[in-house]
Formats: sequence, C-alpha cells, structure tokens
Amino acid sequence: MRRLALSKKPENDESPDERIRERIIRREKKEQGFSGFIRHPIRSLVKSPAHSLFLTVPLALGIASVWFYLAVSEYGIDRVLGTTIIDDILIVTVLIIITPLSLLDFFDNRRQQSLESALPNFFRDLAGMNESGMTLPGAVALVAQAEYKALTPHIRRLDQEMSWSVPFVEAITRFGERLRTPLATRSVDLIAKASRAGGDISNVLRAAAIDSYEFVTLKTDRLNNMFIYIVIIIISFFVYMFVIGILTSTFLETMASAGQAAEGSGAGAGFMATIDIDFYKRIFSHAVILQGFFSGLVAGQMGEGRALAGLKYSAMMVFIGWMVFRFLI
Repeated sequence: MRRLALSKKPENDESPDERIRERIIRREKKEQGFSGFIRHPIRSLVKSPAHSLFLTVPLALGIASVWFYLAVSEYGIDRVLGTTIIDDILIVTVLIIITPLSLLDFFDNRRQQSLESALPNFFRDLAGMNESGMTLPGAVALVAQAEYKALTPHIRRLDQEMSWSVPFVEAITRFGERLRTPLATRSVDLIAKASRAGGDISNVLRAAAIDSYEFVTLKTDRLNNMFIYIVIIIISFFVYMFVIGILTSTFLETMASAGQAAEGSGAGAGFMATIDIDFYKRIFSHAVILQGFFSGLVAGQMGEGRALAGLKYSAMMVFIGWMVFRFLI
C-alpha cells in the first residue's frame, strides 16, 4: 500500500519554477492564431499585421455586397456592370483590405529595424560581461538595466525568465521568438546550438554581435542604394498617368468631335462615327490602376526585399489613379 501511495504522486507536485514555465508556455500558445486575435485584437494586430485580414476582408465584402445590391436596385444590373460603378465597388473593396495591412506592416517593419539595430550592441555587451567572469544570468541581469531602445523590454523579460531558473537555451529561444525578426531568429539559433554543444558562449556571442552588425549594415546599404529605383518606379507611374490623361483629354476628345461632325454631315459611317469615349476612358483607368498596384509591389520587392512592403505604395497609387480618373479626366 505504501508503494502504491508513493507511485500515485499528485500531478501538481512540481517545483514553483516548473509551474511558472508551464504557465508561460500555455499563455504563449493562447496568444497565437485566431484565438489570440479574439482575446487581444489590438495586440494581435501589432504582433502580426496579416491578422488585420480577419477584420478587413469581411468588412470589405460586406460593404461591397451592400453597395452592389443598392446600385442594382437603383440602376439595374446592366448599367452597374457596364459603367464605372462596378469599378468603384471593386477598388474600394481592395483599398479597404490592403490599406490597414500596408500601414500595420509599415509600423511592424520599423519595429523590426529598431530591434535589429540594437541587437549587435546587446550581444557585444553580453559577451564582454561574460568574458570578464560573470555568469550568464548575472550578465543578463546587468545588461537589462541598460537602455537598448525597443529591445529593452524584451531583455528585461529575458532577465525575468532566467531569474525564475529557466535554462539559458530555453530563455534565449523564447527571446528570439518574441522578437520575430529574421536576424534575431538566426542569431538566437546560433547561440542556442553552440550553448547545447558546450562551446565557449562568449566567442559565440561575439560572433553573433559581428554577424548581426554586418547584417544590419548590409540591409541599410541595400535600402539606401535601392531607394532611387523606388523613386523611379513612382515617377514612372505618374508619367504614365499623365500620358494617359493627355491622350484621353486631347486625342480621344478630338476623335469623338470629328466623329460627331462626320456623322452630322452624313459621311460618318466609319470608325470615327462609332467611337465611345467613355469606354476608352474606362479601359485607360483600368490600365492606370493595375499599373499602380503592381508597380507598388515591384517597388517593395526591389527596395526592401518583400512584395508586401510595397502595398503602401500600391494603395497610394491606386487611390490617386482612381481619384484622377473620377474627378479630373
């Protein structure tokens, strides 16, 4: 009976540190995916800009459906599909979806840049203190008192976890997961593997500091060098829109006037008598809007290495092209 009682120990017979670690893991799992979005929508949007689609896609589709229904009820299906009404519905739907996503991605990218710019100093200081004879928990605790811009709260949370007896490898791995940047993931993976292998952690931290510094420098140089191409892409869009505007307001207007004159004189049985200027304006507006949308994606890919980063340019150029053709041309 005594052996049986000993074998049936309660599941909660764990150390306080283990219970704290389990709570941390459970909380991080709850904050992921759609459930995390429902629990903390603002935090989820800041953490993952793509979660904005949970809101904007249903909202955009709802507005488009109501708008389409009201337009068909008032004008009829043929007029809605044959005029710019359907174009306006589609453009507004796309803008509602991509504008919040592009803004959130822009701020998230700035957050990543701020974190990555502070990582080299953090790794260097941590390596220097460890080389001087301090233990890793002591070095992290001392570094947590310094200021590293946006990285400071993450370092202090790392210090808290290590003060709860969380192993360094586990704590630094979670540290990298919370940062959610490519540089942090790569550097933390290197440090964790070297620590598991039993290598000199000071040398690894020093190597991570050098590698992260070179990464940030190369990324900054690339953005500075490619900025001129982003400007060229945006200027080319406005030049294209200007040419289309001139073509529409001069050439097509002249052709339409000549066609009407020819038709009035009885000699307008050819092409000029049947020209539909509104049809060509609509075709040109489609061309400008598509040009603006995809030019923005190309600008993002060239300038920042991500097409998603170009959505802010796409939203801007699509909106400008749409407004120009609706109110100026």
